[in-house]
Amino acid sequence: MKNLVNYAVAYAHKGLSVLPMLNKKPLIKFADQPALTEPEIRELWKKYPFAQIAIRTTDFFVIDIDTADAHGHDGFKSIDEYEHKDLLIPTLEQRTASGGRQLIYFKRNDIEVSQNIGWLPGVDVKAHVNNYIVIAPSVHKGKQYEWLNHNPIVTPSRELIELINCKPAGKQRYNGQTYSTDKTATSELFEEIVNGLGETGGRNNALASFIGGLLYRNVEVETAHQLALLANDNTEKSLSPNEFERTFESMVKKEIRRREDVHNIEQQFK
Repeated sequence: MKNLVNYAVAYAHKGLSVLPMLNKKPLIKFADQPALTEPEIRELWKKYPFAQIAIRTTDFFVIDIDTADAHGHDGFKSIDEYEHKDLLIPTLEQRTASGGRQLIYFKRNDIEVSQNIGWLPGVDVKAHVNNYIVIAPSVHKGKQYEWLNHNPIVTPSRELIELINCKPAGKQRYNGQTYSTDKTATSELFEEIVNGLGETGGRNNALASFIGGLLYRNVEVETAHQLALLANDNTEKSLSPNEFERTFESMVKKEIRRREDVHNIEQQFK
């Protein structure tokens, strides 16, 4: 694995806010912090020579098209069927390590773009100033992010931003009280326990994502196993016991490897 410091510096010189990454997770605290300077970048890559690169979505936003999300939705199909896809004008675009696509647009000055996870089935809009995307030539699980063109980043129409911002009604009433239905990743995990893992075609991916989400949040393995069993039991046409256990064991091993990688890097540079 090669050292990507020169790429990181080059991105910084283009005005992008760079982050060093391990397994798609930042190696530093960055929320609400200024962009790294070139000396800071070089020092970090000395400490973490095999870090990959992400850029923060500060002055730009990303339309993130997934091959299959946690519920099995095909983002490419959603984009192809989107009635306003003509508004997705050509811009800088990359292929992700998983085979998805990311379209990068500048934010507009006359209207704020809202982060909208699940804007379309299998399509997210990443726009929060403390969000980020991994970029080429970073590698994840042996597969590389690749630029699909050399287009400049462009500013989309106001109409596209308004469509992105037009979320479904975000409030509901219960027992005379109004409450927000805006979702977080954690709230979605809770809902999957009760509502199940979604459609048949995406059950395995959804279960893996559910288990990974619990373990990443430091839920004990035994507790995660019980919660995953509940979610699977509440899924129409649930996974068989063998499929369930195979997926669970795989995700536990994956989480152990992730923690070992983080620990080894931290020990190496103490």
